[in-house]
Formats: sequence, structure tokens, C-alpha cells
Amino acid sequence: MTAEATTVRGPLNADELGRTLVHEHLAVNMMRELRAPGLLNDGVQALAELKRFREHGGRTVVDLTNRSLGQHPLALRRFSEQSGVNIILGTGLYRQAYFDRDQLDRTSTRALADLFVRDLTDGIDETGVRAGIIGEIGTEVQMTAQEERVFRAAALAHLETGTTISTHAAHWPVGLDQLDLLESCGVAPRSVIIGHCDSVGSPEWTRVADITDYHAAIAARGAYVAFDHIRRGADLQRRVEYIMAMVDSGRIHQILLSHDAAFRPDLTSNGGDGLTLIFTGLVPRLIERGLSDADIDTILVENPRRALTGME
Repeated sequence: MTAEATTVRGPLNADELGRTLVHEHLAVNMMRELRAPGLLNDGVQALAELKRFREHGGRTVVDLTNRSLGQHPLALRRFSEQSGVNIILGTGLYRQAYFDRDQLDRTSTRALADLFVRDLTDGIDETGVRAGIIGEIGTEVQMTAQEERVFRAAALAHLETGTTISTHAAHWPVGLDQLDLLESCGVAPRSVIIGHCDSVGSPEWTRVADITDYHAAIAARGAYVAFDHIRRGADLQRRVEYIMAMVDSGRIHQILLSHDAAFRPDLTSNGGDGLTLIFTGLVPRLIERGLSDADIDTILVENPRRALTGME
């Protein structure tokens, strides 16, 4: 049987995913922590970004705006129809700062898992739009009890549907702890994407090698390593070093890329790089470092296809 991905317009043959960004936000509300910059609610801008992405050879965007982040399933379906870009939408709950804590305390882990499963199999609420990935679910410095319950619910939903789990592990090296918990619940690491691996840090780390060791440890467990904070400037070259360290260690098949364009300044119309910097800025640098066109397709086409469908 041919593997399929679930997009906002329905099932899609995995071979049609093409060049894929695995962590973006087309319409999102992060105003609990940020005021105006944390609200993307302009459909005209979102559609323009998607069209520009397609003009640069992009085919699929994974939107990890889940229930905690103000998702708009019907709007994303319209964006997909009008741009010709495949969109895969997430389900789940984000992290502690975005939970309705009282409601979560009154909801069992089983009930949370059932909600995620319904989103994946029947559709989100009454929209008929099905989620195609579990995420982003996250932790910050240390996993809270409520975040742990969300992870356990996500694991149950994965075990019942086979759907990939994508995590938020920014700023602190919590990806291995996330893997520990998910594995203890029966989730195979190859079904997990550890997010924000390129933005993680620790006061104990003083060398780039400390960070790449963290990436290597995640990859050694079998999970996908997402470099999804691709930005212009000096940090872009550091991302090149992270990617090349993975390639040089034989881990090219576990690299995933994206921008995580979640704020108004990220949009092209506001002076940002939108959804195309990977194509226009990162890929040329990787080719200068010796990667071939086939290597680029491995990272941008083959790896997302396997990660999103469970293909070997």
C-alpha cells in the first residue's frame, strides 16, 4: 500500500509532499506572552507567503498551530486551495503557559487522548478538517505535571493512530527528557520530531560541539532532529555548522528543516524572510559546503516524507 499523509484537504499520497517545511504557523495567537507581534491573523499575508513558497519550489507546509494556539482549520483549508500548497495541521496542547489549567486538571489523560484521536480521525470540532500530526507539544526548562499528562495523552493518540509527534524543546536541552517519557509510553523514537534543536542552549555549554553533541544524542536514539529556527544573520552560519555536523556523522536522514515563522516581523511583507530563507539563504550555503542536489532533496523531501508517514 502507498503511504499517505493527512492534509487539511484530505489524504495525500506521500510521494506528492515534495519539498516540505515541518514547523510553521500560518495563523496563530501567542498573545499570552507577546502582544501584537504574537498574533498572525491576516489571511492576505498568509496566502502571499504560501504563494511565494510555492514559487520557490515548496510544496508542503506543516502548521503546528494546535488547540492552544488559536488554530483556524477552515481558513487553512482555504489557504491550501487558493495557493496549491499542501498544509498539514497539528493537534494537541502547546505548553504550560497556554493551558487552561483548571480545565486540564478536570480532564483525564484518556479524555485528552480521545480528543486528539478525534481530531486525527474525524476532524477538528465540527469543521471536518482532520489534523495530520500531533504537535507542537512542549516543555521549557523542566516538564510540569500538566505537560507530562499532555505528552502521555499524545503517546496514547500516537499508539492508536500511528501519527507522528512533534515537540517544542526550545532554549533548554529537554528533548532527551521528552524522548524518555514518550519511549516509556511505548512510542518509538522514529515517530518523534524533536523541535527547535538549533535554538537550544545551556549555561554549561561553551562550544558549538556541546550543542552538536546534543543533536547527536537525539539522533542516536532514532528521533528526527529539527533545525526549525532558520533566520538570517550570523546565526544562519551556525545552523550550517549544525547541519554539516549531522551530515558528517552519517545522520543526514534524520535532519528536518523549517523557519517557525510565528510572529508578524517574520513575514515578508513586514521585512522578514517568510517561508523562503531556507531555499534562498541556507541551501546555497550547504551546497557551497559540498552537499549535492540529491542531499538537499534527502533533507527537504525524503526525510519529511518518512517523518510524516512513518515510512522506512
